[in-house]
Amino acid sequence: MTSRPVTFSCEATLPQQPEEIASQILDLTKWSQFNGYGPLPGIREAEFETRTDEIIGTRIRVTNRDGSTHVEEIVEWEPTRRLRLHMHEFSPPVSRLATAFDETWDFERDGDRTHVVRFIEMHSKSALTRPLLWLISFLLKRAIARHLEQMRHDE
Repeated sequence: MTSRPVTFSCEATLPQQPEEIASQILDLTKWSQFNGYGPLPGIREAEFETRTDEIIGTRIRVTNRDGSTHVEEIVEWEPTRRLRLHMHEFSPPVSRLATAFDETWDFERDGDRTHVVRFIEMHSKSALTRPLLWLISFLLKRAIARHLEQMRHDE
């Protein structure tokens, strides 16, 4: 039995429409703008491993600046309202700590702006690795908050 996931969320109000924000997920040139935080590496590059016409099932291979890799699979795609990415196939060291991360982006229009909530669930390999994921979650939360702030100034 695995323990409950480590969870957190980050919120921001962005000037872009929800569809514009969602389309940035498919623009892999933008992925290297995720800079990480402290010892948590940013993204060096992302490439499509599989790209489906319906978007759901699209798999993106991510290489981080420290050389570690993982796959992000789009498992939910409603660009006006919500999208969800399932992160798995981690290389070490994360593969020793986690089975998967799930990231949900919820969008709500507010006049000419969009309120965005990014919710993360980090699934530990065992009760023993959960405290380490909890520590990583602090760095990842700061990295995501910084990324949302960058997105606010992108347009």
